[in-house]
Amino acid sequence: MALSHGRQPTGPEPSGKRWPARPAHRHWLESRADALLDQFQHSSIDRAGGFFDLDIAGQPRRETPVRELVTTTRVTHCFAIAHMMGRPGADTLVRHGLAALWDLHRDPGHGGYRWQVGPGGDPAKQAYGHAFVLLAAASAKMAGFAEADRLLADVTEVLDRRFWEPAHGATAEEFAEDWSPISGYRGQNANMHLTEALMAAYEATGDATYLRRAESIADLVIGRVARTHGWHVMEHFDAQWQPDLAYRGSDMFRPFGTTPGHALEWSRLLGQLHVLGGERVGWLPEAAHALFRQAVTDGWDKTAGGFYYTLDYDGAPLIRDRLWWPCCEAVAAAAFLGARSGDSLYEEWYRRVIGWMAQNMADTLHGGWHPELDDTLTPRPRFFTGKPDVYHLLQSFLIPLYPSDGSLGEMVRRAAAAD
Repeated sequence: MALSHGRQPTGPEPSGKRWPARPAHRHWLESRADALLDQFQHSSIDRAGGFFDLDIAGQPRRETPVRELVTTTRVTHCFAIAHMMGRPGADTLVRHGLAALWDLHRDPGHGGYRWQVGPGGDPAKQAYGHAFVLLAAASAKMAGFAEADRLLADVTEVLDRRFWEPAHGATAEEFAEDWSPISGYRGQNANMHLTEALMAAYEATGDATYLRRAESIADLVIGRVARTHGWHVMEHFDAQWQPDLAYRGSDMFRPFGTTPGHALEWSRLLGQLHVLGGERVGWLPEAAHALFRQAVTDGWDKTAGGFYYTLDYDGAPLIRDRLWWPCCEAVAAAAFLGARSGDSLYEEWYRRVIGWMAQNMADTLHGGWHPELDDTLTPRPRFFTGKPDVYHLLQSFLIPLYPSDGSLGEMVRRAAAAD
């Protein structure tokens, strides 16, 4: 697993202002963000609690009775950001989401937040889901919603008491409804999203405990493990946080091998973590740049474009489907790291990836975006159906519009305060 340079010239060299600094491109980003928020704002509220998933036409899937914690939290987070931006009606979705988290997903008997609620739903307590509860609460607090305070305090206590493992400086993965352990599995994905949420909670509260825990997770997953594996992010671990290279879970959430999209996501998070920590942790920029370069070198299809979903441990494609979210993370990382470093490599990749997305993943028939293309770049619902996401897409449209000085929520809050 040798480190590569990540420069694959397939088009003209960037010239002039960075695209995120150009008025026409900024208008394009803003218009896509508005259209995405329109789609979810007017279709997703379930009056019985939580949010509907959307079908391919962007209409609510009312026949599905189960409400997902990850959907409730992500919609709440995104509309908290939209509220800070001044979007009329966004506050309705934030309050609806906060109420659903407290009254629907929260387990008043055992504590914690259920992964799914509704007939046949999975009541397990997942670190991944709790990370997003923390993110939603932190963003809602930044946006001024008083209801967020109790949620933030509660999920922080649950994470501290049930999930956090001080001996490793990271979080356990999953428990049954009554908090009996499900397995000894440990995963970087939940810890990566917890890092994002911890940074937002630090910005929302000023409590440095959140920041130190984010730095601890980054040190383990990236500073120690990814560094020694050629800047490839190891996904799966045993209970002692030793990489489990033989692990084979579900192809959707715990696939075998490595996932280039997560390396791209980590590269942005490390850049943000460096800023939030006052540039005190000196290894973070090196790691952010190395992760980005390795991910685009290994993960980008040099013929047809797009990022392969997974690779084997020698860097060869395994699941060749092109999902939307790795492209979103590449766009956000390239914008953030490019603004911080001034390296033209990031502008090259920013233009390449966002151009490929606009050409290949835009749903010109129904509006919005296709979540997945097969190896012929034809839309197909192998892992995801309908319009499954507001979170990754919204952040990819908005992060380039704001200064690279912290998380998206904090940058939006600062911009609102300065108006």
